[in-house]
Amino acid sequence: MILEVCIDGPEGLLAAHEGGADRVELCSALALGGLTPSPALLTMASRLDMPSVAMIRPRAGDFAWTGAELAFMEREIETMQSLGALGVVVGASRPDGRLDEGALRRLLSGVDEGREAVLHRAFDLCPDPFEALETAIGLGFDRILTSGGRPAVPDGLDLLARLVERARGRIAILPGGGITAGNAGAVLAALPVDALHASCSRGAAQLPAAVALGFTPPERRETAAGAVRALRAAMAAAR
Repeated sequence: MILEVCIDGPEGLLAAHEGGADRVELCSALALGGLTPSPALLTMASRLDMPSVAMIRPRAGDFAWTGAELAFMEREIETMQSLGALGVVVGASRPDGRLDEGALRRLLSGVDEGREAVLHRAFDLCPDPFEALETAIGLGFDRILTSGGRPAVPDGLDLLARLVERARGRIAILPGGGITAGNAGAVLAALPVDALHASCSRGAAQLPAAVALGFTPPERRETAAGAVRALRAAMAAAR
């Protein structure tokens, strides 16, 4: 059973490593849903011998990319791979929420053989998740990160169970969003999956002056080694 923890800085990486995560999704700005990480963070993960995949997302907002943004993302994929990323996490949407096959095919063409290609939660915007599932399989993705189209996995279990059944043997479904030590047992009881994705974070109060000047929201989330450890234990108990 694999625990993947998404982190967005050096302290988060150290906490995930200390807590026993099996793999990390490297990002920056998780408060914005996760953007492409710093190359230095990937170098740090490599030195810790921490298996990692890198988010490829050059800006906040939706996943409808311009030509310039796609070209930039191609360079980001090249950089992340050159620094040792196990794989990359990408997504691209049409204005109606469907997957943009052309954009995704262009991005995936730059993923080296032997590295993993992960479709992120742009999948959860798709009006027909089963059509999107077949599209992702046809494009050659290794797994799909999804909450079942809901803000949190526990609320999307019905759809997730159907996706896991439909996907079986063709692509991995990675449940992610709102998973904690408190609900992991119920999630694993409902879903025959071999991995979970979580932030394992806690709130961190910010300096009032920094909030007043707009540098940060009132509360920032940070990865906690104890939360990683507790989720790892809950997953083990459920299996």
